[in-house]
Amino acid sequence: MVDEALRAVALAQYRRQQALVRRAANRVQAVWRQINRSDITGSWEQLSPLLVAAVVEAQTEAARLADPYLDEVLAAEHADPAAVGRVNPSAFAGIASDGRPLLSLLYQPVIDWKVRMLAGQSMQDAFHGAMTSALRITATQVADAGRGATGVAMAGRRTIQGYVRVVNPPACSRCIILAGKEFGWNKGFQRHPRCKCIHLPTTLIARNQHRRGSLGEGGGFLDPDAYFSRLSAAEQDRIFGRAGARAIREGADIAQVVNARRGMYTADAYGRRVAATREGATRRGAFWRQERRRAIDRGLVDSRGRDFRLRTPRLMPEEIFRLAESRDEALAMLRRFGYLT
Repeated sequence: MVDEALRAVALAQYRRQQALVRRAANRVQAVWRQINRSDITGSWEQLSPLLVAAVVEAQTEAARLADPYLDEVLAAEHADPAAVGRVNPSAFAGIASDGRPLLSLLYQPVIDWKVRMLAGQSMQDAFHGAMTSALRITATQVADAGRGATGVAMAGRRTIQGYVRVVNPPACSRCIILAGKEFGWNKGFQRHPRCKCIHLPTTLIARNQHRRGSLGEGGGFLDPDAYFSRLSAAEQDRIFGRAGARAIREGADIAQVVNARRGMYTADAYGRRVAATREGATRRGAFWRQERRRAIDRGLVDSRGRDFRLRTPRLMPEEIFRLAESRDEALAMLRRFGYLT
């Protein structure tokens, strides 16, 4: 578990960033509601300076939090706080995460609004859909500015060796399996729109496996299993799919279940059409290596496995449950296809 001092630092940083996101979103929403629906583009152009200002100010403030956050982390770790430089907050404001001008990105909801109406939505429904898009963009760009600045601040402190990913609810399955995963100081922070995950910088890397569990009630998880166990059965099914959630509850590795969905396809095997995955089935994949070892042990290939060819599609958990005639058979198949160890 994370010590109390570091837990308090990480949670405080998350709450500060979320406060900035909410404040910016409230400003953007207030401006968005002023758009004249009889002249969407012209009205937006008049109001766009207010929209840009709301996001830019929040981006700047989010970036400004990075150095104090790192200072607090190092103090909690009793480490050398020396930095070779300080973050320039304005460098993270006014541009989008993909490098385009922020103004260009903030116009995207206007296009969305018009496309929705062309598709047959009412003016009101299209308006609300486009505003939701504007709020999503706002939240993402403010959070990304904070994450980008934190990454830069880490680079400026040689004591920091990397970071642990802290996952905050609500989170998607892809983020959940990254909870508590360690990355080097120079590794980019993978995220999606409205991602709420943050860095927990650390002076140690590959030696922090004791940092598991959560950072406190309702906020900050460092362990995918801890996050999963805190969800209701209905939420587990919604996030991971009914079959995936069931497999995890049966003891399947949560990362294997989630990653399997990246390479889903259908194949003819076992005399029927089955749902399979290419994940783990390449030469570098865990399932491929497991099947190769199985073939060697059974004398089907030489001791080096040089002639091995994977001929068995890796079944998805839902396919396993569909085919298995008993729980014991399902568990055996989950092990066979690499979901259970």
